[in-house]
Amino acid sequence: MHGILSRLGRVRAIRRFTVRNVLPETLAPLDRLAQNLRWSWHTPTRELFASLDPQLWTRVHGDPVALLGSLSPKRLEQLGADRSLVAEVQRLDEDLRTYLTEPRWYQQELTDPDKPDAIAYFSAEYGITAALPQYSGGLGILAGDHLKSASDLGVPIIGVGLLYGAGYFKQSLTRDGWQHETYPLLDPDNLPLHLLRERDGSNAPARITLPLPGGRSLHAQIWVAQVGRVPLLMLDSNIAENDDSARRVTDRLYGGSADHRLRQELLLGMGGVKAVRAYSRITGAPAPQVYHCNEGHAGFLSVERIRELVQGEGLSFEAALEAVKAGTVFTTHTPVPAGISRYGTDLVSEYFGGSAAIEGVPLEKVLALGAEDFEGGNPAVYNMAIMGLRTARRANGVAKLHGKVSRGMFHQLWPGFDVSEVPITSITNGVHGPTWVDPEFAALVESRLSPEQRASGEGFLLAPEEGGLSDDELWRTRRTLRAKLVTEARRRVRKSWLDRGASPAELGWTDDVLDPDVLTIGFARRVPTYKRLTLMLSDPERLTRLLTDPERPIQIVVAGKSHPDDEQGVGLIQKLVQFADGIGVRERIVFLPNYDIAMAQHLMPGCDVWLNNPLRPLEASGTSGMKCALNGALNLSILDGWWDEWYDGRNGWAIPTADGVQDQAERDRLEASALYELLEDTVVPRFYDRDADGVPRHWMEMVRHTLATLGPKVQATRMVREYVTTLYTPVARSSRALAGAADHEGARQLAEWKARVRAGWPAVRVDHVETDGVADVVNVGDQIRVTAYVDLGDLRPEDVQVQAVGGRVEDDDSLTELQVYPLEHVASYEGGRHAFAGARVLDATGPFGYTVRVVPDSPLLAAPSELGLAASAGH
Repeated sequence: MHGILSRLGRVRAIRRFTVRNVLPETLAPLDRLAQNLRWSWHTPTRELFASLDPQLWTRVHGDPVALLGSLSPKRLEQLGADRSLVAEVQRLDEDLRTYLTEPRWYQQELTDPDKPDAIAYFSAEYGITAALPQYSGGLGILAGDHLKSASDLGVPIIGVGLLYGAGYFKQSLTRDGWQHETYPLLDPDNLPLHLLRERDGSNAPARITLPLPGGRSLHAQIWVAQVGRVPLLMLDSNIAENDDSARRVTDRLYGGSADHRLRQELLLGMGGVKAVRAYSRITGAPAPQVYHCNEGHAGFLSVERIRELVQGEGLSFEAALEAVKAGTVFTTHTPVPAGISRYGTDLVSEYFGGSAAIEGVPLEKVLALGAEDFEGGNPAVYNMAIMGLRTARRANGVAKLHGKVSRGMFHQLWPGFDVSEVPITSITNGVHGPTWVDPEFAALVESRLSPEQRASGEGFLLAPEEGGLSDDELWRTRRTLRAKLVTEARRRVRKSWLDRGASPAELGWTDDVLDPDVLTIGFARRVPTYKRLTLMLSDPERLTRLLTDPERPIQIVVAGKSHPDDEQGVGLIQKLVQFADGIGVRERIVFLPNYDIAMAQHLMPGCDVWLNNPLRPLEASGTSGMKCALNGALNLSILDGWWDEWYDGRNGWAIPTADGVQDQAERDRLEASALYELLEDTVVPRFYDRDADGVPRHWMEMVRHTLATLGPKVQATRMVREYVTTLYTPVARSSRALAGAADHEGARQLAEWKARVRAGWPAVRVDHVETDGVADVVNVGDQIRVTAYVDLGDLRPEDVQVQAVGGRVEDDDSLTELQVYPLEHVASYEGGRHAFAGARVLDATGPFGYTVRVVPDSPLLAAPSELGLAASAGH
């Protein structure tokens, strides 16, 4: 035996392969049901798989592919002979077929003829199910919910991402509370994926290839995850054609050096476009008219599309850029500059210059797309968010406040315009209801309320005699959800302590962790410093009194991962864990390691209150509190992200902020004190204020109000509809307009026009402005007329728009609450001088002022601010 083992030990490579179960013919549809990720949000399908072997289902953590691969042949034979089971399998298979083929909102209700035939959605991470761990936090969960909701609405999206061999990381704790990371390798053959294969008779896996410096190449195969109706293409570089370095490009999410991450983003963006082309060629799917870049990681998709048009259609770089820009949407997700991907220009130059240069795509023009070429910028840095903005027709933030913050962050790209005019809009994030509403709560609601009553939220305000739910029913169900969380938390706490080296004999106390009848507060998210995980620990004694109050205690469930390179974040976790380990509080506050979708689906429904205390305004949106609201929990949050726009005084509580306090420690102290006061004086008393039936009526009034008013707003279906109507469809319209009769004549014309305008702009100026009807004091309803004499040099009147920009005058003579009024061309004079005029009726009181400016204008522009050019004159 020793000799055999010694010989095996010297083998350098082992041929590995996967052995799969062969399903009985009667159960063949189970494979289709397992391979389509609709099961992750379709309760009847999950219940079917659980019924095949409930204990095994628990052991494989609710993964249908793993379940089918683990059932014994004898068990499969027994199941195949069960007529009722076979009938249910066939029924659900037919239900899936119907779901995949029937017309839905996009086909039935959206009648705009300009809606796109297809949209390609690019994201670095996707959180769809715990069985496919390809996400680190909110960005990935948002992307997963976007795809799921697009599927439910019938929106023709193609998702594009990377398949990371080890996902993000699994988190555990050391004995002294430090975060410990492990990276278990994933086997794609045992995931709900299939390889995209050629249909040329070879059945070979489809491949895409990118050039690398030094004449090397990066190859990738394409795995497809079917998310309901939406295909998600995931590129994988771990193939034999690559050298060791190239194989590791997709090894893990957000890991490695700057060079490693840049290669990932090149593969995601440029390789992703190639993958979409391969998918369309092989399956016959329509080519996208719209490309949605979800955060800057995928920004290089525009370079690949420019290359296609330069080399394949003969366009100049500038015309190709206009064609690409016309069909691109960019979403920024961070109000924190440190969260943006930024690379040294020398590193980027290695991949687009020298031996890696792309014919027709000059290095200097690629570098210009991401250059911080403005006051305060770093000329040695390539900024992926700036690249995303410069190559997109439309851009948005992910909440109203975040849109405002983003306009301030990127104002330098549009000099001459007010911050409020920066062309970045906002669409507030949402969450996928069927994924995040607890099945038991959903069953209760669906048994009593019609789909229309649920969709509008009005059903939650109906009295029982009107067919609505009683307070008693809702309260009992909320208690059930809390009890389920307590059971799950006890299991996880015990496992965590065993992993930390404790013996079973030490862990009897874990049976009493948490209480299903105690006010339960949840706090779970990524752990960068601005989210302030440990704000609750600012006054440990005060917190301890809240946790251990003999009459009205609270309990807190905490979870979250910190990026391994973020030493401060890792330190915050240890500080929280060490407090939670303390005898006397450990039954009332717990830290649950390895926060993921599976944990969240217990945690968020089971909490009574969701706590969020970021440093305002650094939370872009946040969605975890939305998931809680869908289950009847109340939010207790800083007015940041989505809560800033949807808090109404009755759906939870706003933690007061110490805006303007520059000392960070003092600001934290003030806001922590405000948090404690809210808990002590309002939240806790209201939860425990019960009537004779043991029901907290005032609390339930807030729960009903939350379900009725927040429920419809926080749905990702609302979000996706907004993307379709306000971004995707207008962008598809502009893309078609610039494509012309497939010769991209509009793009050529726009590029030539922009070049002419930029060349002539230094000569543009406002010479003189005359105003009629203005005195020191004028009345509402009076009319003023403005005539502007401008010098356009070699430009024509139709190349520009002359605008009167009016607004309220502030103490520093700046204008706010801007209103823009285009003036009409009324006369031309020698030497390129022209007159423009217009009248306006005053409709507001107070100090009013105006200025006149000239901006470029063309029907092919997204907005007059697009070029960032303006010639102004004050008056």
